[in-house]
Amino acid sequence: MAYILLLIYFLFFAEWYGRGQNIRMEPSYNFTPFLEINRFWKHRESLGFRIVFLNLCGNVIGFIPFGFILPVLSRKMRKGPAVVFLGFLLSAFIEGMQLTLRVGSCDVDDVILNTAGVTVGYLLFRICNVIRRGRNGKKTKV
Repeated sequence: MAYILLLIYFLFFAEWYGRGQNIRMEPSYNFTPFLEINRFWKHRESLGFRIVFLNLCGNVIGFIPFGFILPVLSRKMRKGPAVVFLGFLLSAFIEGMQLTLRVGSCDVDDVILNTAGVTVGYLLFRICNVIRRGRNGKKTKV
């Protein structure tokens, strides 16, 4: 629950992350895959490390806990495709809310990066689960 509250805060209200009371009259959106990722990468030197890191790595890092925690909380959510799909749906919902509420920007690249983060989180879960089962002398079936 704390993770979801932090995620909501950072995505909709954190002023240092470009949010806060800056509600726009016109929506900000990008529906072209990899457009913003390429732009940030191409202009990384002029934009600076902090901005590029927050926009590219921040989206991945922010969703790693989702991919890791979901299979821990529910045995039914131990299948990778289901976890990744739910992460994709959550990310798409958040981006749709940002477009609707005109807070932040709706960006298909955020959905791509967030889904990558969910995937990394799930892979970390699998690795930790194999290690845990190996230490307990159990068969390594996940």
